[in-house]
Amino acid sequence: MSTHIVPDWPAPQRVRALSSTRLGGCSEGRYASLNLGAHVGDRPQAVTGNRRRLVAEAALPDEPVWLEQVHGTAVIRLTGALQSQPVADAAWTTQPGIVCCVMTADCLPILLCDAAGTRVGVAHAGWRGLAAGVIEATAAAMGGADLLAWLGPAISQAAYEVGEDVRTACIERDADAGQAFAANARGRWQADLGALARRRLARAGVGRVFGGEHCTYTDAERFFSHRREAPCGRMATLIWLEEAG
Repeated sequence: MSTHIVPDWPAPQRVRALSSTRLGGCSEGRYASLNLGAHVGDRPQAVTGNRRRLVAEAALPDEPVWLEQVHGTAVIRLTGALQSQPVADAAWTTQPGIVCCVMTADCLPILLCDAAGTRVGVAHAGWRGLAAGVIEATAAAMGGADLLAWLGPAISQAAYEVGEDVRTACIERDADAGQAFAANARGRWQADLGALARRRLARAGVGRVFGGEHCTYTDAERFFSHRREAPCGRMATLIWLEEAG
């Protein structure tokens, strides 16, 4: 079984991307085995080893830029070396060789690129980020026009039960977002992160959206899931530009 997923989307040839799985690392126990998160309680030396394996096995041009994610809407443009870890939930670049990255374990990672292959970005979209507008902020930062998107592994609607507070937050800025919630027998809601993201992407002018078929909760062999087994490890979703040929 492959240790990572290559997006199936019509991105330009110089756009490279992947999502890691939990397979192929050196972490143990609930973090087994390719945990890439340094903030979840795993041994630091195991995380460092896993990150090195990712860089080598995926033939990355450089170490990914690891963000400090806070379920917000901050978007950072990456242009070169950084003095500190960025506090942001999305990143983008026009510079070849810089690897944009977010980590997830149920939240939705969203890759973005333009049709010409000159801009790439990635956003971390849990329900808080979706409700607050992280997708719109990322698309706007990248210029908005001619973007296409890929939805990475995330918890599926069937597995994602939420309360009325989540539904209310999501429909405050989009009244029709209620269509992404199905009432269950417990008086709560099953939320469809993919449907919410597609609505927000459409509102941001991104009409071509792919992916969304992998459920982190139900596929315990390949994915970490915070809802299923917290505390747990984190996967990474990455995107970068190759040098123009």
